[in-house]
Amino acid sequence: MLYYLLEFLDNNYDLPGSGLYQYLSFRASLAVILSLFIAIFYGKRIINYLKKKQIGETVRELGLEGQDEKAGTPTMGGIIIIIATLIPVLLFARLDNIYVIMLIVTTIWMGIIGFIDDYIKKFRNDKDGLPGKFKVVGQVGLGLIIGATMYFHPDVTVRENLHADTTNPVVLEEMVSKRSDIKALKTTIPFVKKNEFNYEVLVSWLGEGAKKYAWVVFIPIVIFIITAVSNGANLTDGIDGLAAGSSAIIGATLALFAWVSGNIIFSDYLNIMYIPNMGEMVIFIMAFVGALIGFLWYNTYPAQVFMGDTGSLTIGGIIAVIAIAVRKELLIPLLCGIFLAENLSVVLQVSWFKYTRKKYGEGRRIFRMSPLHHHYQIKGFHESKIVTRFWIVGIILAVLTIVTLKIR
Repeated sequence: MLYYLLEFLDNNYDLPGSGLYQYLSFRASLAVILSLFIAIFYGKRIINYLKKKQIGETVRELGLEGQDEKAGTPTMGGIIIIIATLIPVLLFARLDNIYVIMLIVTTIWMGIIGFIDDYIKKFRNDKDGLPGKFKVVGQVGLGLIIGATMYFHPDVTVRENLHADTTNPVVLEEMVSKRSDIKALKTTIPFVKKNEFNYEVLVSWLGEGAKKYAWVVFIPIVIFIITAVSNGANLTDGIDGLAAGSSAIIGATLALFAWVSGNIIFSDYLNIMYIPNMGEMVIFIMAFVGALIGFLWYNTYPAQVFMGDTGSLTIGGIIAVIAIAVRKELLIPLLCGIFLAENLSVVLQVSWFKYTRKKYGEGRRIFRMSPLHHHYQIKGFHESKIVTRFWIVGIILAVLTIVTLKIR
């Protein structure tokens, strides 16, 4: 909103300093500072309100050390993350940008699903919360919206690499003004020389005319990614600070990808797809990262608040949509390796238990407990040590993900 006001003042009244607001880096800096401020200072008020309403965590007996101490800790703290993200975005971002719109819709959509789940748990005294099938319906619905928008919306385009001399101002001006944007279902494949993959290839065997129906394949892939990442974030949210810290690392990495992909000079230098209008998404991502770091102020051990499904489903959905929009969804298994490990630990544990029970009459386990972080708790590791080491692994995975920009 402030963007349009200052743009009007700059164009009509030449207000001193208003031109500074046009710079993406300046608005992104304001977004992260404001989101931090909201999460830290107003987050405390939200926590006190949750305490007042007795919206506390109900802990299931799992035999974990320190588990009983968490009982009664306010949950639904994901509201802090949502508010601290959306307010800076509404103030500093261009709200007509399709990528910003997609992320706002994602935040509200997944936030509502998570809120309903937490509401049922706390106010209906139902420990299971919202039935899993309804969560999946919500995730599929968001996947349909995002997939259809990515495929059909005219502003979602890519520009072919021009490989021009971007140090020459005349050439650069021609590159910026040249309208060579195309609609394409291209994405990035890491570690290969020709690192672009077009989803149309998946239906090309049906004939040349089949390419216009590539959305039939693309949209289900988007649905799968959003469902998998949001569930992975939900499973990761099991000990203090793990989900928020891991997501902040992932978010910062995606902000870098969005920035270079939306900058015509850097995208040409790095030989990656230039995605018009992508730069504006950096403001949303930085607000998101700031909100997560601010939330960590109260969520690190011993946690004063839990994010609940209101937060975990939302941050997973946001991360998935950012990766899809920036055409880096195939990097998710690497970048979101923590989420993947948590997801796989549950799938493997349940599958092996069912298989061995059917074969031997007694279920056996791969891990002492799943998700994976509980396995290490049972082994005697303090949860703060588990979280710190998971963060370190997350940073290593983020660096490896960034390295894929040049290693082919």
